[in-house]
Amino acid sequence: MEELTAEVVVAGAGPTGLMLANELALAGVDVQLLERMHERTGLSKALNLQPRTAEILDLRGLLGRAENRSFATVADGHFAVIPVSYTGWNTRHPYQLGIPQAEVEATLEERLAEQGVRVRRGHELTAFSQDAAGVTVTAGDLRVRAAYLVGCDGGRSAVRKALNIPFEGTEGRGHGVSADVLFEAPPPEAPTKWRSMDKMVTSRSPGKFVGVIPLNEPNLYRVSFGDRLHRPENLRAKVTDDEVRAAVEERFGPEAKIAEIRWASRFSDDSRLAAKYRVDRVFLAGDAAHIHFPAGGQGLNLGVQDAMNLGWKLAAELRNQAPPHLLDTYESERREVAKQVLDNVAAQNALIPLTKDQLALRALFRDLAELPEVQHHLSGLVSGLSIKYGTGETHPAAGARLPDFPVGDGFASDRFHKGKFVLLTKTPAEPPHPEVEVVEVSELPWPDLEKILVRPDGYVASTGSTSGWLSAGSGTHHPEARL
Repeated sequence: MEELTAEVVVAGAGPTGLMLANELALAGVDVQLLERMHERTGLSKALNLQPRTAEILDLRGLLGRAENRSFATVADGHFAVIPVSYTGWNTRHPYQLGIPQAEVEATLEERLAEQGVRVRRGHELTAFSQDAAGVTVTAGDLRVRAAYLVGCDGGRSAVRKALNIPFEGTEGRGHGVSADVLFEAPPPEAPTKWRSMDKMVTSRSPGKFVGVIPLNEPNLYRVSFGDRLHRPENLRAKVTDDEVRAAVEERFGPEAKIAEIRWASRFSDDSRLAAKYRVDRVFLAGDAAHIHFPAGGQGLNLGVQDAMNLGWKLAAELRNQAPPHLLDTYESERREVAKQVLDNVAAQNALIPLTKDQLALRALFRDLAELPEVQHHLSGLVSGLSIKYGTGETHPAAGARLPDFPVGDGFASDRFHKGKFVLLTKTPAEPPHPEVEVVEVSELPWPDLEKILVRPDGYVASTGSTSGWLSAGSGTHHPEARL
C-alpha cells in the first residue's frame, strides 16, 4: 500500500473539490485531491456561472480562462423561469456565463496542475478515521495521513455517511431529466443562441415543463424536462430515448428529428441540508452538504463558493494564523447561505403551477416580478450577489461583498490573485500583518469610509478596527502582529 502525508485531503474532484484544492495550493498548503473516476467524464452537466461566481474567479485571475471556454453570455437570470435582471448590483459581471461543467472543471484542473498538484484519479475514498492529531484516509491501495479531510464527494457523500451526519430536508414528489440532444436540424421554434432566459422553458400541463438551451455546437441542445407531480419508482433508472423524444415532441411537435442523444441524467426534487458541516477534523462542502432541485441554476455556484470560503480559513489554521473559532465560521456562514438557497428553490418550485389557483398565483407573481425592487431582490438571491456575512459591525459595508472598482491601471480584483487579505486605504498605512497587502486607493465603494479590510474571498472583514481576523503564527515576522 502506498503511504503519503498531506496537510489536507480533498475527496472529490468536481468543481467544489477542484476549487478548494486550488485555494489551498495557492496558500502553500500540501493538498491531496482524490477522485474515484479514472478520468473526467466530459459531460456538460451544469451549464452556468452566476455573477458572484464570475467575481470569485476574477479574484483569482481565472475568469478569462473560463470565458475562453464558454459558449454564451446570458443577460439575465431567472426565478421560477421568470427572467430577472442583474441591473443595480454594482458588478462588472451582470450576466450568467454559459459554460458546461466539464469546462469549468478543465479550467480549474489546468490551474491546479500549474500549482504542482495533480488529481489522483481512480482513488475512491473507502475509509477514514480521525484522532486529536489528524485524519487517516484510505482510498484503495493508497493511505494518506493528513491534518484535515474535506468531503466534496457529491450528494451521496461517503464522507457524510461515515460521519453519520443527518441529511435533513424533504423528499420531493417529482423528478426531472437533463439531456444533450443533437437534432438533424434545429426545430423552427428553438432559439439558436442563449442570450436570455425568456421563453427558454414552457409548460403545457400542470406540473410539467420542458426547457431548451442551444449549446456550443451546431444543432446541439440541452433539453431539460420534468414532472413535479409524478416520480418513477427508481430515480436511478436509465433515462430512455423514448422519454427524451416524448419531451421534444411535446415542445416542438413530431416534426423535430433527433439525430443523437449524447447524454441523459435523471434528478430529483429532493431538498436536503447536512445538519453539520464539520465533525472535528472533517468537513463537508458542495453537494455533500446540500442538494436541491436545480431551479435558478445555483448548485455548482453554491459549491464553488463553499470552497472559496473554506480554503483560506483552513490555510490560516494550518499556519497558526487563525484566531479561535475561525474554522467554525465556515459552517455558520455557508450553512446559512445554503439554507437560503434551499428556501428560494422551494419558493420557485411552489410557483410551478399544479392547479388553476396556482396558475393565477404565478400570473400575479410574474406581474410583481416586473417591479424593479422585486427584480433586484430576486436576482440577488439566485446570483449570490446579496450574500452578506455577520461581522458585529453596523456599517452597511461590513460583511458585504466588495464591488470591483478601478484601482490604478487595473481593478481591485487584481489585488486578490495571491489569496491574501487586502487593506484598501485612502491614506498611507503600514501592513498590520505580514499576510495583508496594503493598497492605496483614491476612493472606495463606500465614500464615507477611509479604509476597509477585505478577506481573501472578497468580503469586507472590517470597516474600522482591523483586530481579530488573523493571529501571528510561527512563520510570521512580527510575533505580536494581529489583524
